This record gives sequence, structure tokens and C-alpha cells, in this order.
Amino acid sequence: MIETLDDLDVEGTTVGVRVDVNSPIDDDGRLADDARLRAHVDTLSELLDRNGRVAVLAHQGRPGGDDFVSLESHADRLSDLLGQPVEYVDSTFSTAAREAVRDLSNGDCVVLENTRFYSEEYMEFDPERAAQTHLVAGLESVLDAYVNDAFAASHRSQPSLVGLPTVLPGYAGRVMEAELDVLGSIEETPEPRVYVIGGAKVSDSIDVAWSVLEKGLADHVLTAGVVGNVFLIADGVDLGDASSDFIYDQGYWDEIDRAADLLDAYGDRIALPRDVAVGRNGERYELGINALPPGDGESAMDIGGSTLEYYRRILDDAETVILNGPAGVFEDDRFQTGTRQLYDAATDISTSIVGGGDTASALRKLGVEGFSHVSTGGGAALRMLTAEPLPAVTALQNAPEQPAADD
Repeated sequence: MIETLDDLDVEGTTVGVRVDVNSPIDDDGRLADDARLRAHVDTLSELLDRNGRVAVLAHQGRPGGDDFVSLESHADRLSDLLGQPVEYVDSTFSTAAREAVRDLSNGDCVVLENTRFYSEEYMEFDPERAAQTHLVAGLESVLDAYVNDAFAASHRSQPSLVGLPTVLPGYAGRVMEAELDVLGSIEETPEPRVYVIGGAKVSDSIDVAWSVLEKGLADHVLTAGVVGNVFLIADGVDLGDASSDFIYDQGYWDEIDRAADLLDAYGDRIALPRDVAVGRNGERYELGINALPPGDGESAMDIGGSTLEYYRRILDDAETVILNGPAGVFEDDRFQTGTRQLYDAATDISTSIVGGGDTASALRKLGVEGFSHVSTGGGAALRMLTAEPLPAVTALQNAPEQPAADD
């Protein structure tokens, strides 16, 4: 059982809070989108309002990337969102960082430096080994408890995610709690249940499809995006050289055989696109499956109108829909139609659950709202949908208990 903030004696307690604020960054190295920060405001505000002393831990980007920057601008934005000063310190577990945490008063907050500035945090460890890293050893002495609100990173086994709750009492923040409540009880949602798998994470999506079909969780699986293209090729459709080359270049060619096996086993429950949209003379042009392959250099960039009509008929009978991945290259205005209309149709269903990552980004860009739940996690959400354990969640389950307060 995982304890939550309801179980934490907060007042006067110094709490390390792991959040996931990995966000788009401007050319000047500052925060460009605060959606992920806003997701954690409830957890941080509650801890501060209950007179906790809060040290925020997070990562931003990957080594070598343009978005691998400090968390200074994140701290500035958190000050605005929380309505109070938020200190920033340019280290994570050094003497200066520990002093900043020790100096916190009740209701104060400090953001520690990007955890991935330290090589250990970009490595995966089992919890016991993670607990021996410099990051954990440095912070353990100045923290009384640990809160994990970083559901989107919970499929990782890194020191700030699994090491700290090995040595400190661990609790789920409000984001983590909500995600586990929803994604951990998919089998209890009303039926018929439809999964929509799209986007470009082909291997993960096929894993999800296998899992939910084998377990009887899905009455239908609708395919779109690059995932849909892989299934079309597996079904013998000639999508042309451009689409095939992209799939090969992304390392997904072997997934065609897996998709073919899945169609053999569960083809009556898997829906494939009936038409695709390509770019022709600078415009959107739709081609039925029987009219393929497309012209030279033309790629399948979106599902077409016939597919949308077909998918809507399936969704009309659904009581639950789980969506993960956009239906096409929504970043291009010509190819937004599939994602916009498919996801808009899903909002009419009583229970509509959206996976995070690219899907949530697409919805924000397109302004589609009205879902029962929009997950903050992409990879983590996919892992939960396949009933695989999440290392950071398991670490919370095994965390030591908070010592009883003195009478």
C-alpha cells in the first residue's frame, strides 16, 4: 500500500518532493511552457500550507540536448504559480544545497539544481544501490520525508526516484495519487472499452495492444499515426517508399512482423485506417487504401475522412476509451484533422482517459478538452496499461514508515 499526503505529518517536516517539470525551453535557455509545473501546484501548495519545508527535485532535458539547462527559470515560474518566493540553488546535494535545505523555515520552498547534471541520475540502479549514490547520501541527512509526484518519470529507476524512498519515509503526491487511482483500475471501467493507439512509439504501442487484447481489457483497438502505418504494411498495404523508409530508419521494421502476428491472433478486434492523408502540391490529399501506393516522396501523414467515420461508429458504442498517441503529424496544420476530430469524438464518451507525452502536447496545441483524465506520463502510462510494475511506485510501496511524533 502506498501512503499519500493524507498520511504525512507535514508541519515542521523537511520534505524532498520529486516532480517532473521537464519542459520545452526557449532559445535563450528559459522555460517556454509551464504546463508541467502547473500540474504539481496542488501538491506543493498543500505541503507549504501545512507548514512543511519543501525541497524540490527535478530533471530537465538530457545531457547534450538543447533543453539540458538549469532549473533557475523553473524556480522563477514556481514563485508566480505558488504566490510566494521560491529559492533556487545551483547544486543538488553539495554543501551549499544542504545548507539551503537546512535553512528552510516552515512554509518555505527551494528548488535544487537539475538532478541530471550529475551522472548518477542518468543511470538506472536497483533501489538498494541507488540509495548508496552521492545524490541520496548527500540529501538523506537533511530530509525527513520524501514525496514522489513525478508519475511521468516513475518508469525510471534513478536515484532521486528509487534511492530516496529506500532510506526515507515515502509518500505519493496528488498527481501520483490521481494517476495510480485512474490507470491502476482500468479493468474496472465500464465496457465496451476501446483503446486508440497512435503516435510514433511503435514498440510500446504494440506491447499495449498485445497486453490489453490478451487480458480481455479491450473490445476494440483503433490504430493511427506511425503505429497505424505499421499495421497497414503488416496487412499487406503498400504505403510507398517514403513511409516505409521512415519506419525502417526509426528501427521499427521488425515491428511489422509483431503487428502481423497480432492481426492473426486478434484481427477481428483491431481496426486499421481505411484511408490516409498525404501532402500533394502543398495541400492535404486523401487516398483510400485501394488507391495506394501514393506518389513518389509522399508519406502517410494522417488518417482520412473515411477512417474517421469508421472509428466514430466504433466509439459511438463505447463506454470507455483510452487514447495514447496522436493520429497524425498534428504539428503540420494540414494533418491536424485526424487527431482533432478523433479526440474530439472521444470526449463524448462517459469515461475518456488520455495518455501523456505527445498526446497531451497535441491536445494542448489543438485546444481539445473535456476528457475524464489526462495523464502526465507517456512511457509510465504505457507501462501501467500493460500491467508492468513501475520502479518508482514499487519503491514507494516499500518505503520505511515515518517515525511517530513525540507526545
